Amino acid sequence: MTIRVLICDQLPVIADGLKTLLDAVPDIDVIGTTHNGMEAIILVRNTHPDVVVTDLALQTISGLDMIRKLEKEDESPNVVVFTASDADKTVSDVLHAGACCLLGKDASPQELVSAIQAAAAGETMLAPSIAQRLVSWFRAQPAAQETTEYPDVTELTPREREVTRMVARGMSTEEVARELIIGEATVRTHLYRVRTKLGVRDRAELVSLAYRAGLIHSSGRSFGDEQLAAAG
Repeated sequence: MTIRVLICDQLPVIADGLKTLLDAVPDIDVIGTTHNGMEAIILVRNTHPDVVVTDLALQTISGLDMIRKLEKEDESPNVVVFTASDADKTVSDVLHAGACCLLGKDASPQELVSAIQAAAAGETMLAPSIAQRLVSWFRAQPAAQETTEYPDVTELTPREREVTRMVARGMSTEEVARELIIGEATVRTHLYRVRTKLGVRDRAELVSLAYRAGLIHSSGRSFGDEQLAAAG
């Protein structure tokens, strides 16, 4: 399936560079570029892209306001934010606004392509440095007092717990597949089943619940590991 992409950046040299880069990817079709936040909203309504790649600095309205407005549209595309800032407030604002992927402008071409593919599939992808900070923040939170508040975690299979633990540590779908020697489609299937069982919408919620429920501990041992140790 071809992924239709709209690029938004106030600097033509960046927008044109991204278009040239993405036009070379077989399954990506860049349907347009714009430096204007309001124009981007109109283009989304008229051309229906699957993914919008945007900086936060745009003309007329900011990229952040554009994302918030797109979230209110009947058929809103998934958004990849491609920006130079990775400050905590930026991360918080972008995720709360509704973007599903966040990369710094030091990201490699392959990371950008992977983020677009993840966004098109409804998945979340964060720059490694941002993912690590979020994991560190979760680990610093008080441990869950009673995992029985989240009984659904006991329904996960050993492989689902293993995939969840890897994702919680910031590994991408591709990295998990390579580590476990399975296909990326199989990893996505495991994640879909985990999200369904735990009632979470995306990876960010999955990581949060995994730590709060005691499924993953800062020591690195999983809930399932402790159960097996106790049984042995």
